[in-house]
Amino acid sequence: MLYKELAKVYTELESTSKRLKKTLIISEFLKSAPATELPTLTLLLQGRLFPQWDERETGVASRLVIKAITTATGVSAKGIEDRWKKTGDLGSVAEEVIKSNKQETLFSSELTIIKVFDNLRKLAELEGKGTVEKKLQLISELLLLAKPIEAKYITRTVLNDLRVGVGDGSIRDAIVWAFFSKDIGFTYNKKENDFKVEDRKKYNTYIDSVQQAYDITNDFSEIVETIRKKGLKGLNDIELKPGHPIKVMLALKVNTIEEGFKKVGTPAEIEQKYDGFRIQCHKHNNKITLFTRRLENVTNQFPEVVSYVKSNVEGDSFILDSEAIGFNPKTNKCLPFQNISQRIRRKFEIERMTKEFPVELNVFDIIFYNNKSMINESFKKRRELLEKIIKPSERRIVLAKKIITSNKKEVEKFYQQSLKAGNEGIMLKTLDAPYKPGARVGFMIKLKPVMETLDLTIVGADWGEGKRAKWMSSFTVACIDEEGSFLEIGKVGTGIKEKEEEGVSFKQLTKLLKPHIIAEKGRSIKLKPKVVIEIKYEEIQKSPTYSSGFALRFPRLARIREDRKPDECSTLSMVKDFYKGQEKV
Repeated sequence: MLYKELAKVYTELESTSKRLKKTLIISEFLKSAPATELPTLTLLLQGRLFPQWDERETGVASRLVIKAITTATGVSAKGIEDRWKKTGDLGSVAEEVIKSNKQETLFSSELTIIKVFDNLRKLAELEGKGTVEKKLQLISELLLLAKPIEAKYITRTVLNDLRVGVGDGSIRDAIVWAFFSKDIGFTYNKKENDFKVEDRKKYNTYIDSVQQAYDITNDFSEIVETIRKKGLKGLNDIELKPGHPIKVMLALKVNTIEEGFKKVGTPAEIEQKYDGFRIQCHKHNNKITLFTRRLENVTNQFPEVVSYVKSNVEGDSFILDSEAIGFNPKTNKCLPFQNISQRIRRKFEIERMTKEFPVELNVFDIIFYNNKSMINESFKKRRELLEKIIKPSERRIVLAKKIITSNKKEVEKFYQQSLKAGNEGIMLKTLDAPYKPGARVGFMIKLKPVMETLDLTIVGADWGEGKRAKWMSSFTVACIDEEGSFLEIGKVGTGIKEKEEEGVSFKQLTKLLKPHIIAEKGRSIKLKPKVVIEIKYEEIQKSPTYSSGFALRFPRLARIREDRKPDECSTLSMVKDFYKGQEKV
């Protein structure tokens, strides 16, 4: 298949904000695509070259892409940079300069999808002497062959910035529409932008099957390949694979113990809720691999955790769900999340960070053990297994502290003990529940004493004034709607420190956000939605000022959420629920 056909689909996707229309565009494209190219196309539709869990990256910065555009067109680097500053989109710049370029080319062949995909994948495989030059050659070759619209999306894909607004839900639904439309009696009304199915129950079953497969694999390309070869039944055969991270089960929030018991049932297991970060511990082929909830490989950043798991957990293969808690080695007291979150991104000075910010691994669930999936086993059985295979060692690896009870007073006492120990609160869990990867279900409930915070994505900022002139000082934050669009909900400038040793600083945020600048106008900065922060506030108010329709009263930064991706930030529906909840208080 020619790459121009995919570029046409990208253009159609970019031209609409309607989720159902995007889903239809994708489904029709998948229907028409060559079967053997479906896995590749599924990745490219997401702007990916590798599955979400795969740690390989192109390692290409904007400067190298500018050089490649210069090589392909003869336009000066300064000319390209000037255009980039105006548009904030290097892909559109590539399209523009190739369209207006008068330079003659000897090349006339058309780009295929496989050619583009292979060239871009090679970028991640190159290493050693001459790597930069080889990467330049691979990108330049594509741009020399590319039509203007193709250059636009090749550039964006290289930079991991596709901008067509396609979320996981759209890909999932499109797969069902494309491959099972006859089975479910699917019809689409383009005029009304709506669809019908003859059997809604059957349709939901198909959607659930694809979603469950995705929660396990985090790879739509594997899913479409499985469907191509084995049909829907093949999805049921997809198994957990140690070494491949899965989406973790998420908790709902309640405000009272009574409400918690109503959700999870009684008796329930009550656990301490730690102020740490989620870690999946995988063992496969005698190798330990660690992943965050964002599916990032952090094995090298936490060598002590690898050692603890090797020494203190029995089993040939397993996947553990756990929380890493930082503590002060001098006082032995727990540290807040923000103090240790910096270890997630650190690839250097590991030994020093391990000594300064050691962690204790609190294990609370097991997903896979000795070649057998545990997700359909009851939580009670999974916890009993953990107690058999883990040899606890204080300040190294322990089982999450818990009680099993139906007594409200016992829960309240345990709750206060957890808070006194420096934890966030408690978890309430259903004893006979399975493990639901990626789902926020009523099997697991969190209870915290403070107003629920919001995890919001930074989408803009202002340069400071006076002594803060070199720093970004006021940050525009956004939630996300069901279409995957980021909607502004306010600005935050408090809770941020001038000195790095005091907490999250203006300098730290500026360094973190600079690579994601899209455009600047005066003091105002537009940013790619890449960085998530946790925000405390006093109240949510309705407001026409921001695109969400809401504003935060007295917002202040609590911490950077290194463990959250932008598409995992707080949703608009969550904001609405919190707003309504205020009215009841």
